Amino acid sequence: MLDRIALALLIIGGINWGLLGLFEFDLVAFIFGGQAAILSRIVYVLVAASAIWCISLFFKEKELLPSRA
Repeated sequence: MLDRIALALLIIGGINWGLLGLFEFDLVAFIFGGQAAILSRIVYVLVAASAIWCISLFFKEKELLPSRA
C-alpha cells in the first residue's frame, strides 16, 4: 500500500514539474497558496519522501503473483 501512495505522490510531482517546465505554472503552489505556504511545502516534502522511498523499489525482489491455472 505504501508503494502505491508513494507512486501516486510521484505522479503528482511529475505532473507539477511538467507544468513548470512547459508553462511556468506551479499547480501545487496555485492550489495551496504559493510556494512558501505551509501546505505547499508539505506536499513538496511528501513528494520528495516518496521519491526516496521509491528508490527501494529498484532493489525489491519481484513479487510473484499466484498463477491462475
